[in-house]
Amino acid sequence: MEIDARVQNPLAEGVPEELVQYIRTGTQFIIAGHKEPDGDCVGSQLALRSALRRLGKIAFACSSGPYKRTEIRNFIDQYSDIPKLNPSEARVIIVDCSGKERTGDISKSIDMYPCAIIDHHSSVTFPPSTPEEPVYADSQMPSCTLLIFKLIYALGLRPTKKEAVLLFFGLCTDTGFFRFLNEKNWDVMEIASQLIRLGANPKNTYNTISGGKSLSSRILLGRILARTESHYDGKLLLSCETLEEYMTFGSENRDSDNLNQLLLSIEGVEAIIIIRQECVENCTVSLRSTDKINVSQIAAQFGGGGHKNAAGLTMNGSPSYVKQTMLESFHNFFVY
Repeated sequence: MEIDARVQNPLAEGVPEELVQYIRTGTQFIIAGHKEPDGDCVGSQLALRSALRRLGKIAFACSSGPYKRTEIRNFIDQYSDIPKLNPSEARVIIVDCSGKERTGDISKSIDMYPCAIIDHHSSVTFPPSTPEEPVYADSQMPSCTLLIFKLIYALGLRPTKKEAVLLFFGLCTDTGFFRFLNEKNWDVMEIASQLIRLGANPKNTYNTISGGKSLSSRILLGRILARTESHYDGKLLLSCETLEEYMTFGSENRDSDNLNQLLLSIEGVEAIIIIRQECVENCTVSLRSTDKINVSQIAAQFGGGGHKNAAGLTMNGSPSYVKQTMLESFHNFFVY
């Protein structure tokens, strides 16, 4: 156990004391994240698990998966099945989402335990924070790993090199390797500098996020780009991935970040919609925007969520129905 009470960092300010006590007084923890985890979710879970174990806690990182993203495939073996723990001793900490219902299939297995929430999304309503079930939510933070960074210091620890690598990975994932930040995020860059000083390697992190792509992923990317439609005088772009393509290429050949970056870089574009049909009954929808449009508000209308400039949802219906519904949902943004 490593506890250094001398470590003081102003970035630990804002961490609820009830969350610190929830952790200090607990002995067994399940650290859960949202289904279809991304780099921020993975980095938050694994860095927090490491810190709790250094405090002498029994801690497991658990996920419903599926692990669709190439950048997280090297972390899959660090996840555990839901362990059988004593209900009177075990506690849950959910990171990067707002509650148990967003964790997917594992939600039923963790429902019996008290639950803390650590999240940075702005499009959801959180339950009230209590000592028994504390909530640490800060929508001003561009990644959940930044909240874990602050929590580690609040617990009297300093991130290890391994934890710094994980925290930096999550930060770079959710900020598009800092592309989504502006001059108001100077404090985020200070934390990034500290993580690099602790051992995070920007070049290796970039290669983890951007490398390892297959030829099939480039072919799929080309197909989706080729069928892109322009709407509202070029301010909105829409494209789709068909069910046939999903069956042929699978989810592991998706390259959403590069697709979004290519479309948003087109002159005059303010938002994009990518519709993916994964089964006959419904579609997933990815929404991205520049500074002007808050796509999380649109996603929330259909039970989804996310950030101002990056959000998503799932909708029942055919691709044509979903397309028409999404185009109508953007109408007020472009027709004055």
